[in-house]
Amino acid sequence: MRTVQVTGPDVAEWVEVPEPTCGPGDVLLAIKACGICGSDAMYTAVGGIPPHQGATILGHEPAAEVVEVGVDVTGIAVGDHVVVDTMAFADGLLGSGGAQGAMAPLVVVKGFQPGKQLKVIPPEVPWDVAALNEPMAVAMHGVNRSEPKPGDKVVIFGAGPIGLGALLGFKSKGVAHVVVVDILPTRLDKALRVGADAVINSAEEDVATRLVELHGQAPASVTPGARPDTDVYYDAAGAPAVIHTVLAAAKREARLTIVAVHKHPVEIDLGQILTTEITIRMSMGYPTEIFQVTDDIVGNWNKYALIISDRLPFDRALEALDLAKTPGAADKVTVVFD
Repeated sequence: MRTVQVTGPDVAEWVEVPEPTCGPGDVLLAIKACGICGSDAMYTAVGGIPPHQGATILGHEPAAEVVEVGVDVTGIAVGDHVVVDTMAFADGLLGSGGAQGAMAPLVVVKGFQPGKQLKVIPPEVPWDVAALNEPMAVAMHGVNRSEPKPGDKVVIFGAGPIGLGALLGFKSKGVAHVVVVDILPTRLDKALRVGADAVINSAEEDVATRLVELHGQAPASVTPGARPDTDVYYDAAGAPAVIHTVLAAAKREARLTIVAVHKHPVEIDLGQILTTEITIRMSMGYPTEIFQVTDDIVGNWNKYALIISDRLPFDRALEALDLAKTPGAADKVTVVFD
């Protein structure tokens, strides 16, 4: 079968490999859709991931159909539609340096354990939307790290896939108001359609001033100046200006969660933020969220579908990779299989 593999620095190409077989304790999956992550471009740029450097099969955002189960397998059946915990495979991380990747027609789950690697979803959820499960778990982990409470007022910086996923995640937690900040009008329009209460174009408006209008002014404290009564700041943008904006505006005991990858060091003035007692939390991956987020996707798949900007067939997967890594060309690219 054909797979998409990183074969060297800045080289991704089609590679023929044997089809996987299904042993007595295994489950064989037919991949139906697979999202492209920003890390796929990083893997390609560096030439793969050890221990398979130079031969990394891509694809870690899959949705699939069960096509064969081993004789010893219980708890799943042929024909089931499933989402996948790509970090729970016995042969390494699926599509992230393991022996297999989901940019391939077939994947085998070795040593299947009910509730561990797969979760069954209703067949009415479109395959490409189901394939959002993995990145939405990343977004939800950041939401959980923020410890949202009913009544909280939230700001999300970055209206890309993770930011929009966080928007839906915060809404599922019952917060009172969510503002999304970006510099692209098309992204802000999409955020409103997904469910943002308000948006701010930070290229045209002062974020802190606008937040005071939207969230009100925080009660006076030892922190000088008029500050917005915003409880949670969520960085899904990865721009230094986001950190500087938040730290200059944050009220006392606000919370900042950083999900975005900052590619360069960001200088902060600890003296400036001492009196705010702001809590800064980092968020990476999805230690427990991979299947926690699934029910919300199932219940609101029409909203999650808005996150996808481009859908390309598997035979155009190399083109999809190029599209996804080109700045400004697309937001969320998904490869769909026959």
